[in-house]
Amino acid sequence: MVKYFGTYGIRGKLDTMNPEFALRMCSAFGTYLKGGRVLVGRDARLSGEMLEHAVIAGLVSSGCSVLQLGVVPLPAVEFGVRKLSAAGGVMITASHNPPEWNGLKFADADGIGISREEGERIEKIFENGNSKTAEWNRLGKVEQCPFALEEYTDALRKAVEKRHILKESPKVVLDCGNGTASLIAPKLLKEFGCRVTTLNGQIDGSFPGRNSEPTPQNLQELMKTVVALKADLGIAWDGDADRVIFIDEKGGYIYGDKSFALSADIALRERKGTVVTTVATSNAIAEIAKERGGSVEYVKVGGPYLSRRAKELNAVIAGEEAGGVLWPEIHLGKDGFLTALKIIERICRDGRPLSSLMADIPEYYNSKTKVECSAEKKLSILKKFKEKVKGEGKINDIDGVRIDFDDSWVIVRASGTENLMRIFAESKSQKKADEILRKYKRIVKSLT
Repeated sequence: MVKYFGTYGIRGKLDTMNPEFALRMCSAFGTYLKGGRVLVGRDARLSGEMLEHAVIAGLVSSGCSVLQLGVVPLPAVEFGVRKLSAAGGVMITASHNPPEWNGLKFADADGIGISREEGERIEKIFENGNSKTAEWNRLGKVEQCPFALEEYTDALRKAVEKRHILKESPKVVLDCGNGTASLIAPKLLKEFGCRVTTLNGQIDGSFPGRNSEPTPQNLQELMKTVVALKADLGIAWDGDADRVIFIDEKGGYIYGDKSFALSADIALRERKGTVVTTVATSNAIAEIAKERGGSVEYVKVGGPYLSRRAKELNAVIAGEEAGGVLWPEIHLGKDGFLTALKIIERICRDGRPLSSLMADIPEYYNSKTKVECSAEKKLSILKKFKEKVKGEGKINDIDGVRIDFDDSWVIVRASGTENLMRIFAESKSQKKADEILRKYKRIVKSLT
């Protein structure tokens, strides 16, 4: 059977992610849900409106009713599913991928993304042609849902103490990347008293301002603008705004695991409990959790795994190394807006610049590489690798093989989308991280 689902949903270019595919897959999803109301949103990509019609047709044909949100950030869909007690949600987005890509992210009744394993049930319905076709008089209905974005924004307002930000009136540069962050971020931060300068603030699915992924290379303009304007910080989102990246007042790029560590510190000061994170996230998270009287739970890489475990454990917060942070207090998906508001509030409350706050985060260095291998060999390589490194450290094999040492670790994982083995090492020094990476890369290559 063909595997379509990745760690969260399905992505592809127009030759595969076309209207026929979207219609059939969403008919399978509607069959999987056994009917009910489904929220449908999309990002700004040029193929989004076309796919939206196909998505709606597939859902309606299977007996689902549709609440059509239009162009919205992904967090608004995940929030709306729970708020409106819907059966599920579909977001038409390819997240941070280039503009020629698009995709489908599916959420269950909790607003939690459908994982790869859960997606196999939908794939079987799709592949076997077992989608339900409703009787002509039992087809689902389609309604517009124009209030969903405002209800989500109102929940953001209530989750942050506005007075600290209003008092300090920080100068903030926003890079919306021509994506859905443009719909919320500039207006909301101005409402909170921020002095806002916006880059790439016009919705445009061709992403003319920069590539959608908020990497250091893609945020050079933002970094320079923060310094030139003597701003307090810069903030950038990906295309569907579930991920966020920060630039400090010196123009320094803050990697996602560091901003997640700061977010965990913020959350644990408010409530003690569990922090959920992936096996590929920095040990800085564990140090922060221990210092604040919390604990850490590790899960597979991917938003749905974070969300599901956070719900099961009533976690304080969850997040990953790529800049996605989940605040269960308002919904169970990654939320780039609430993360931004919480960090701005912390800066204003403490009266310290962002670079100073980040200096309190435990310092770790990392090194990454990849080794090509065929899809058929991935599982056997991991099995052989685990056997070969037995006894070298504490092993965690819930997603690939992670080996923890005293002050460092390394993980070998099979890519879910490419014929690659990914290797990631972290230590208290760059030299040691590089040495660890070289050692385990040699072992992986010897097994391919």
